[in-house]
Amino acid sequence: MVCVASSYSLPLLRPLSNNTGIAICRKSYVQCCRNKEPEPEPESCFGIQCQAKRRQVLLGTTFAAFSFPELISKALAENDVAEGFRIYTDDVNKFKILIPQDWQVGAGEPTGFKSVTAFYPEEGYSSISVVITGLGPDFTKMESFGKVEAFAETLVSGLDRSWQRPAGVTAKLIDCKASKGLYFIEYSLQKPGESVKHLFSALGMATNGWYNRLYTVTGQYVEEESDKYSSNIEKAVKSFTFI
Repeated sequence: MVCVASSYSLPLLRPLSNNTGIAICRKSYVQCCRNKEPEPEPESCFGIQCQAKRRQVLLGTTFAAFSFPELISKALAENDVAEGFRIYTDDVNKFKILIPQDWQVGAGEPTGFKSVTAFYPEEGYSSISVVITGLGPDFTKMESFGKVEAFAETLVSGLDRSWQRPAGVTAKLIDCKASKGLYFIEYSLQKPGESVKHLFSALGMATNGWYNRLYTVTGQYVEEESDKYSSNIEKAVKSFTFI
Protein backbone atom coordinates (compact mmCIF):
# COMPACT_ATOMS: atom_id res chain seq x y z
CA MET A 1 0.00 0.00 0.00
CA VAL A 2 1.36 3.42 -0.96
CA CYS A 3 -0.05 6.41 0.91
CA VAL A 4 0.59 10.05 0.13
CA ALA A 5 -0.36 12.70 2.66
CA SER A 6 -2.29 15.50 0.97
CA SER A 7 -3.07 17.60 4.06
CA TYR A 8 -2.34 17.83 7.74
CA SER A 9 -5.99 17.68 8.71
CA LEU A 10 -7.18 14.43 10.26
CA PRO A 11 -10.26 12.30 9.59
CA LEU A 12 -13.38 12.99 11.59
CA LEU A 13 -14.88 9.80 13.00
CA ARG A 14 -18.43 9.52 14.27
CA PRO A 15 -20.23 6.47 15.66
CA LEU A 16 -23.21 5.43 13.57
CA SER A 17 -24.97 3.77 16.44
CA ASN A 18 -24.44 3.43 20.18
CA ASN A 19 -25.77 -0.11 19.96
CA THR A 20 -23.48 -1.37 17.25
CA GLY A 21 -20.53 0.82 18.13
CA ILE A 22 -19.74 1.20 14.43
CA ALA A 23 -17.92 4.35 13.38
CA ILE A 24 -17.11 5.73 9.97
CA CYS A 25 -14.61 8.14 8.55
CA ARG A 26 -16.78 11.12 7.57
CA LYS A 27 -14.03 12.87 5.67
CA SER A 28 -10.54 11.74 4.72
CA TYR A 29 -7.75 14.25 4.24
CA VAL A 30 -5.27 11.66 3.02
CA GLN A 31 -5.05 10.25 -0.47
CA CYS A 32 -4.32 6.56 -0.15
CA CYS A 33 -3.61 4.30 -3.10
CA ARG A 34 -3.78 0.56 -2.64
CA ASN A 35 -2.10 -2.00 -4.77
CA LYS A 36 -4.79 -4.56 -5.56
CA GLU A 37 -2.26 -7.32 -6.00
CA PRO A 38 -1.74 -9.61 -2.98
CA GLU A 39 1.00 -8.45 -0.66
CA PRO A 40 4.06 -10.72 -0.73
CA GLU A 41 5.24 -12.50 2.38
CA PRO A 42 8.19 -10.87 4.17
CA GLU A 43 11.50 -11.90 2.66
CA SER A 44 15.12 -11.36 3.35
CA CYS A 45 17.18 -8.61 1.73
CA PHE A 46 20.82 -7.97 1.04
CA GLY A 47 23.12 -5.04 0.25
CA ILE A 48 21.57 -2.08 -1.55
CA GLN A 49 18.23 -3.87 -1.84
CA CYS A 50 18.20 -4.30 1.92
CA GLN A 51 18.84 -0.59 2.49
CA ALA A 52 16.10 0.34 0.05
CA LYS A 53 13.66 -2.02 1.72
CA ARG A 54 14.41 -0.59 5.15
CA ARG A 55 13.80 2.94 3.88
CA GLN A 56 10.56 1.79 2.24
CA VAL A 57 9.35 0.19 5.46
CA LEU A 58 10.23 3.29 7.45
CA LEU A 59 8.58 5.82 5.16
CA GLY A 60 5.59 3.59 4.40
CA THR A 61 4.89 3.24 8.11
CA THR A 62 5.25 6.98 8.67
CA PHE A 63 2.73 7.87 5.97
CA ALA A 64 0.38 5.20 7.30
CA ALA A 65 0.30 7.03 10.60
CA PHE A 66 -1.61 9.82 8.80
CA SER A 67 -4.01 7.47 7.05
CA PHE A 68 -7.12 5.99 8.64
CA PRO A 69 -9.22 4.42 5.84
CA GLU A 70 -12.54 2.72 6.60
CA LEU A 71 -12.28 3.01 10.35
CA ILE A 72 -14.63 1.04 12.57
CA SER A 73 -15.05 1.45 16.31
CA LYS A 74 -13.45 -0.83 18.82
CA ALA A 75 -14.30 -0.99 22.50
CA LEU A 76 -11.45 -2.61 24.40
CA ALA A 77 -10.78 0.22 26.84
CA GLU A 78 -10.34 -0.67 30.47
CA ASN A 79 -11.01 1.16 33.70
CA ASP A 80 -9.63 4.60 34.53
CA VAL A 81 -6.05 4.61 35.79
CA ALA A 82 -5.41 8.32 36.23
CA GLU A 83 -7.40 11.49 36.10
CA GLY A 84 -8.29 12.23 32.50
CA PHE A 85 -6.90 8.95 31.12
CA ARG A 86 -7.90 5.33 30.59
CA ILE A 87 -6.05 2.22 29.47
CA TYR A 88 -6.71 0.84 26.02
CA THR A 89 -5.71 -2.81 25.68
CA ASP A 90 -5.49 -4.72 22.40
CA ASP A 91 -5.37 -8.41 23.30
CA VAL A 92 -5.04 -9.47 19.67
CA ASN A 93 -2.06 -7.29 18.80
CA LYS A 94 -0.63 -7.48 22.32
CA PHE A 95 -0.21 -3.86 23.34
CA LYS A 96 -1.68 -1.32 25.71
CA ILE A 97 -1.58 2.45 25.85
CA LEU A 98 -2.96 5.29 27.96
CA ILE A 99 -5.39 7.51 26.07
CA PRO A 100 -7.34 10.61 27.11
CA GLN A 101 -10.58 9.58 28.78
CA ASP A 102 -12.95 11.34 26.37
CA TRP A 103 -11.18 10.36 23.13
CA GLN A 104 -12.86 8.00 20.70
CA VAL A 105 -11.33 4.82 19.29
CA GLY A 106 -11.31 3.52 15.74
CA ALA A 107 -9.59 0.51 14.17
CA GLY A 108 -8.88 -0.11 10.50
CA GLU A 109 -9.59 -3.54 9.09
CA PRO A 110 -6.23 -5.31 8.66
CA THR A 111 -4.88 -5.56 5.10
CA GLY A 112 -2.07 -7.99 4.51
CA PHE A 113 0.58 -7.31 7.14
CA LYS A 114 -0.77 -3.93 8.25
CA SER A 115 -3.36 -2.75 10.79
CA VAL A 116 -4.24 0.70 12.17
CA THR A 117 -5.83 1.82 15.44
CA ALA A 118 -6.61 5.51 15.95
CA PHE A 119 -7.59 7.64 18.95
CA TYR A 120 -9.03 11.13 18.48
CA PRO A 121 -11.03 13.85 20.25
CA GLU A 122 -14.52 14.96 19.25
CA GLU A 123 -13.13 18.21 17.83
CA GLY A 124 -9.82 19.47 16.53
CA TYR A 125 -7.10 17.96 14.39
CA SER A 126 -5.11 15.98 16.94
CA SER A 127 -4.82 12.20 17.09
CA ILE A 128 -2.80 9.21 18.22
CA SER A 129 -2.37 6.19 15.96
CA VAL A 130 -0.85 2.73 16.32
CA VAL A 131 0.25 1.29 12.98
CA ILE A 132 1.46 -2.33 12.85
CA THR A 133 3.49 -3.46 9.83
CA GLY A 134 4.88 -6.90 9.02
CA LEU A 135 8.66 -7.21 8.66
CA GLY A 136 11.00 -9.66 6.96
CA PRO A 137 13.33 -12.00 8.87
CA ASP A 138 16.23 -9.56 8.50
CA PHE A 139 14.53 -7.25 11.00
CA THR A 140 14.97 -8.78 14.45
CA LYS A 141 15.30 -5.66 16.62
CA MET A 142 15.12 -1.89 16.26
CA GLU A 143 18.86 -1.72 15.72
CA SER A 144 18.25 -3.55 12.43
CA PHE A 145 17.22 -0.11 11.13
CA GLY A 146 20.42 1.43 12.48
CA LYS A 147 21.03 3.57 15.55
CA VAL A 148 18.21 5.87 16.62
CA GLU A 149 20.02 9.00 15.38
CA ALA A 150 20.46 7.60 11.86
CA PHE A 151 16.93 6.18 11.92
CA ALA A 152 15.46 9.57 12.86
CA GLU A 153 17.49 11.40 10.22
CA THR A 154 16.30 8.95 7.55
CA LEU A 155 12.71 9.41 8.64
CA VAL A 156 12.75 13.19 8.62
CA SER A 157 14.86 13.62 5.49
CA GLY A 158 12.55 11.25 3.66
CA LEU A 159 9.58 13.47 4.49
CA ASP A 160 11.26 16.82 3.79
CA ARG A 161 10.44 18.50 0.48
CA SER A 162 11.58 22.03 1.35
CA TRP A 163 14.29 21.79 -1.32
CA GLN A 164 11.75 21.55 -4.13
CA ARG A 165 10.74 24.55 -6.25
CA PRO A 166 8.14 25.52 -5.37
CA ALA A 167 8.93 24.37 -1.85
CA GLY A 168 6.98 21.45 -0.44
CA VAL A 169 6.67 20.11 3.10
CA THR A 170 9.36 21.24 5.55
CA ALA A 171 10.33 18.50 7.98
CA LYS A 172 12.53 19.20 11.02
CA LEU A 173 13.94 16.75 13.54
CA ILE A 174 13.52 18.02 17.10
CA ASP A 175 14.74 15.17 19.28
CA CYS A 176 15.32 11.42 19.32
CA LYS A 177 16.37 8.76 21.81
CA ALA A 178 16.30 5.02 22.46
CA SER A 179 14.80 3.65 25.66
CA LYS A 180 13.74 0.15 26.76
CA GLY A 181 13.82 -1.27 23.25
CA LEU A 182 11.82 1.59 21.72
CA TYR A 183 12.88 4.48 19.49
CA PHE A 184 11.34 7.85 20.37
CA ILE A 185 11.36 10.56 17.70
CA GLU A 186 9.98 14.09 17.86
CA TYR A 187 9.73 16.16 14.70
CA SER A 188 7.61 18.75 12.91
CA LEU A 189 6.04 19.08 9.48
CA GLN A 190 4.83 22.24 7.78
CA LYS A 191 3.24 22.66 4.41
CA PRO A 192 3.65 26.14 2.83
CA GLY A 193 0.90 28.45 4.07
CA GLU A 194 -0.34 25.99 6.71
CA SER A 195 0.15 25.50 10.44
CA VAL A 196 3.08 23.58 11.86
CA LYS A 197 2.19 20.02 12.81
CA HIS A 198 4.08 18.47 15.71
CA LEU A 199 4.60 14.71 15.83
CA PHE A 200 5.86 12.49 18.62
CA SER A 201 6.48 8.85 17.76
CA ALA A 202 7.50 5.66 19.54
CA LEU A 203 8.58 2.66 17.49
CA GLY A 204 9.15 -0.88 18.70
CA MET A 205 9.30 -4.43 17.41
CA ALA A 206 7.54 -7.62 18.54
CA THR A 207 6.54 -10.97 17.06
CA ASN A 208 3.11 -12.51 16.70
CA GLY A 209 4.59 -16.00 16.67
CA TRP A 210 5.01 -16.17 12.88
CA TYR A 211 6.90 -13.02 11.90
CA ASN A 212 8.22 -9.80 13.41
CA ARG A 213 6.10 -6.67 13.35
CA LEU A 214 6.96 -2.98 13.60
CA TYR A 215 4.69 -0.94 15.89
CA THR A 216 4.64 2.79 15.14
CA VAL A 217 2.80 4.93 17.69
CA THR A 218 2.38 8.53 16.53
CA GLY A 219 0.75 11.42 18.33
CA GLN A 220 0.17 14.57 16.33
CA TYR A 221 -1.26 18.03 16.90
CA VAL A 222 -1.19 21.39 15.16
CA GLU A 223 0.63 24.27 16.79
CA GLU A 224 -2.61 26.07 17.66
CA GLU A 225 -3.67 23.08 19.78
CA SER A 226 -0.33 22.69 21.55
CA ASP A 227 -1.49 23.97 24.96
CA LYS A 228 -4.55 21.74 24.87
CA TYR A 229 -3.11 18.45 23.63
CA SER A 230 0.70 18.33 23.60
CA SER A 231 1.29 17.06 27.15
CA ASN A 232 -1.48 14.46 26.97
CA ILE A 233 -0.32 13.17 23.60
CA GLU A 234 3.29 12.87 24.72
CA LYS A 235 2.20 11.07 27.90
CA ALA A 236 0.06 8.66 25.87
CA VAL A 237 2.81 7.83 23.38
CA LYS A 238 5.37 7.27 26.15
CA SER A 239 2.94 4.92 27.93
CA PHE A 240 2.86 2.42 25.04
CA THR A 241 3.93 -1.07 26.12
CA PHE A 242 3.74 -4.63 24.83
CA ILE A 243 1.76 -7.22 26.76
